[in-house]
Amino acid sequence: MTAFCAYAGLFLSALVAATILPAQSEAVLAVMLASKAYSALLLLAVASAGNVLGAVINWFLGREVLRFAGRRWFPVTPAALQSASKWYHRYGRWSLLASWLPVVGDPLTVVAGVLREPFWSFLVLVTIGKTARYAVLGWIVLSWT
Repeated sequence: MTAFCAYAGLFLSALVAATILPAQSEAVLAVMLASKAYSALLLLAVASAGNVLGAVINWFLGREVLRFAGRRWFPVTPAALQSASKWYHRYGRWSLLASWLPVVGDPLTVVAGVLREPFWSFLVLVTIGKTARYAVLGWIVLSWT
């Protein structure tokens, strides 16, 4: 039961970290890897799955968010939305490989939804980017411990 809770905690940490809410999952993964109490491959899979699911939530939010544009409480100005759209069109879907980056990665997944990026290309590119980031982190942690 304890191992299940640990993996579930990592999953939730990674999921929240991938949404527009401020959170970090790398530290949780690093500590769990350094403890050597858990399977490194399973940790990589759980963290990646949670982080990708968070990005998918962002994508769905992006698909629906424009219905609320123009309302006073809407958090994004038309200028900011236009700027993000220009950036996404400039670099295209391949920019989703950078969805793991701090600050810009999470909004990028929302913009992909707003701009109607097809789900399957979104899912593949985001999964590659986010899994690669956790794999590199895992390699660094395991090589130092």
